[in-house]
Amino acid sequence: MASDGPSLLGGILLGAIQGLTEFLPVSSSGHLVLAQAFIHVGQDNVLFDLVLHLGTLFPAFFFFRKDIAMVLKDLVTGDLPYWQRPGVRLSLLVIAATIPTGIIGLGFKKQFDAMFDDQLVNGICFAITAIMLQLTRRMQTGTQTLMEVPVSTAVWVGLAQGISIAPAISRSGATIATAMFLGVEKETAFRLSFLMSFPAILGAFLLEARKVHEVPSDLAPYIAGALTSLVLGYASLVALQWLVRKGRFADFGWYVWLMAAASIGVWWFGAPA
Repeated sequence: MASDGPSLLGGILLGAIQGLTEFLPVSSSGHLVLAQAFIHVGQDNVLFDLVLHLGTLFPAFFFFRKDIAMVLKDLVTGDLPYWQRPGVRLSLLVIAATIPTGIIGLGFKKQFDAMFDDQLVNGICFAITAIMLQLTRRMQTGTQTLMEVPVSTAVWVGLAQGISIAPAISRSGATIATAMFLGVEKETAFRLSFLMSFPAILGAFLLEARKVHEVPSDLAPYIAGALTSLVLGYASLVALQWLVRKGRFADFGWYVWLMAAASIGVWWFGAPA
């Protein structure tokens, strides 16, 4: 029997939330935990979450297609010595970041999964994200470009990415902020944050996909949610790049404080019936 899924309107609304918040430093997971207190998703929302994340993965690949092409080219051929090629250097940084992310994600998966049912934890993690974002206001002067970023910085960014598996800890917020704290130039921090995320996101997707054993009878909400998250996901990436360049990254903190208050409010008073 097919599992109970979201309504068409619920699929579109949750797709919009995923698309707008997946890349902005406001935590898509925290928003979905909060939203699911109000919007019916179904008895088993694993498949729906996977579909939404797949919807935002495609625009990310398209947005960073030049960087991906550079990596593929430099790994095979290039005019510079091998370790001086930008694509090779980027690959090394991605690998260095992926190792701690994988260790944290696999080693503490049960603990992280348990957090997704607790609105109080969601609110506290939103508050942590808000503080982290607003601290970057004083960290706008990093100068390290791609070829200057040390491997140790990639490891620290990977640790931040691993911790962001917790709900309401923004992955982009944690990784961009960590890179900026360690002296990386803000545009480079933006690029590294998302390029380092691809192995982690794909790995998590494959692990979660194994849990799906049923296909819903009504696919319309899933398709609508995926298309909504795809379109708005690309728009949010464009917006985030512009805001990082303009030094407005910390401004997201004020919004995240509101989400922290909303989650704690739901925990305290309960969601409307």
